[in-house]
Amino acid sequence: MSETRVVRAAKLIDGTGQIIPGPHVIIKDKCIEQVGTADDVAVPFGAEVIDVGDCTLMPGLIDTHVHLGALNCTSFGTARIARFEITPQLQSFYALFHAQICFEMGFTTMRDAGRGTPRGDFAEEMCAVRDAINNGIIAGPRLLILAECVITGAHLELLTLPRAMHRVAGATADGPWELRKKVRELIRSGADGIKTSVTGGVSLGTDPEVRNMTQEELDAITDEAHAFKKPVAVHCFTPEGLHMCVNAKVDTIEHMVYSDEESIARVSESGIWVVPTLLNRTEYAIDQNARQGLPPSLIETQRAMLPHCFGTFREMKAAGVRIAMGTDIHNVPEMGCAARELEIYVDEGMTPMQSIQTATRDAAEAIGLGDSIGTIEPGKFADILAVRGDPLDDIKVLQEADNIGMVMKEGAVYVDRLAPVPRTVRHPEPGVWRKIDRE
Repeated sequence: MSETRVVRAAKLIDGTGQIIPGPHVIIKDKCIEQVGTADDVAVPFGAEVIDVGDCTLMPGLIDTHVHLGALNCTSFGTARIARFEITPQLQSFYALFHAQICFEMGFTTMRDAGRGTPRGDFAEEMCAVRDAINNGIIAGPRLLILAECVITGAHLELLTLPRAMHRVAGATADGPWELRKKVRELIRSGADGIKTSVTGGVSLGTDPEVRNMTQEELDAITDEAHAFKKPVAVHCFTPEGLHMCVNAKVDTIEHMVYSDEESIARVSESGIWVVPTLLNRTEYAIDQNARQGLPPSLIETQRAMLPHCFGTFREMKAAGVRIAMGTDIHNVPEMGCAARELEIYVDEGMTPMQSIQTATRDAAEAIGLGDSIGTIEPGKFADILAVRGDPLDDIKVLQEADNIGMVMKEGAVYVDRLAPVPRTVRHPEPGVWRKIDRE
């Protein structure tokens, strides 16, 4: 038996750039059937009416680059200790916990950008979290899982393990054919896509400006993933890396760091989506890294990179590069603060509407889900937020939990802070869980 709901509010931001005053959104089962003003769209007989009063409706938010499997500061006080203190099995529960924190803040879709562990790949565990949510066992956001395909000595390897530590066999691969096999294994594990790195980053034993693989190796990874109809996301910090990504025809380029006019022009012409992850480059995030024990040399590297990241964002925006919102939240900053990324975009020259679109329509297109999510339009899943206030007037309203009045995913209400007895997904209040390494 089908179920029809009507959501009405003071205003609707539909994700396409349109604003509808006094909207009626008709939802049948999981999908949106009609959208319009109260004068244009009548309430069907017998439909459940959800009236959110003065709230603003908008599409569920999307973070295209987050590390839910990282041991965040919500769970541990020191990230480097956390990495070695728990099993991958328990780590998957933390990943679910972190996903639910983000879900309650209005992020109905998240693309997890991979994680290594001392025991090897973490793809199967993250796929299990995704599947538990998809199967209705537990509530959470829609997850897309990227699995890491890593060469020996790459940033993504040294980010996980010190140089002298014993390695699990098969955790890394080298050369086109080894990497092709690795891609096949990761896809067999259930991954939605592949993540790799063409340059170094902020990790001990490497440098942000070094090359992490050859063009031939990147081409092999991308070709193999595409043969299985899976996308490829690439960590990239340099102009050389940007050229390599364009040559390989990757799907998304992760991070904005060092660039030049020629590399930006090529990225713009290619139409490849770029994910800025500026929240993780802020002074706030760097200070948190220092408190969690990141070595002084890496703190210095982060501070030196900071102005280049914001400069590249401005230049890429001016050049017409397609930008999709992503935060790179992992050990820092805290889970649930992803909407701060949107404020940064506004501070760096976007309008609030453009900023919102990077986390709705544009993010959906970047991760291959533009036909089903990202806007409030007929035929798409009913992923809808009711926000106290108007993010077009103040983008910062999306940063406060109390302002996220309702979170709906696929027509079902999971979070309702507007009700007389508020309903959320998690039971623990922020700050009440144990910090294992502080006892």
